[in-house]
Amino acid sequence: MAEYNLPDSVRYSREDEWTRVEGDHVVIGITDYAQQQLGDIVFVELPEPGTQVAAGDPFGVIESVKTVSDLFAPITGEIVTINTDLAETPEAVNDDCYGDGWMLTIQPASSDELQGLLSAQDYAQHIKDREE
Repeated sequence: MAEYNLPDSVRYSREDEWTRVEGDHVVIGITDYAQQQLGDIVFVELPEPGTQVAAGDPFGVIESVKTVSDLFAPITGEIVTINTDLAETPEAVNDDCYGDGWMLTIQPASSDELQGLLSAQDYAQHIKDREE
């Protein structure tokens, strides 16, 4: 299995998004595994703040030189902010997916959904299972 940066400080969805709680909001982006699979990212389309999203539903699109993929909400809630810098520098997702490459913040409808997300160890196993 290839080496992936999977910090213990975040939780993971089976659709390859990560979540990090910061105060009352949850920051969301795509995982190192996802950005490596996509390759060089050239475009990110995100919804407007105020948009309601439901866990498991698409909330945006990410395009790389290889493919176009949907982004899926790991939790239900209202989008508070989006990373507007990605419009000019989408490659930030490749360079620092857990930092400058974050995508949006959500005001969660419930904290219960966060408990259902994967730990770093469980997500690593999920990747391994898919690669076999």
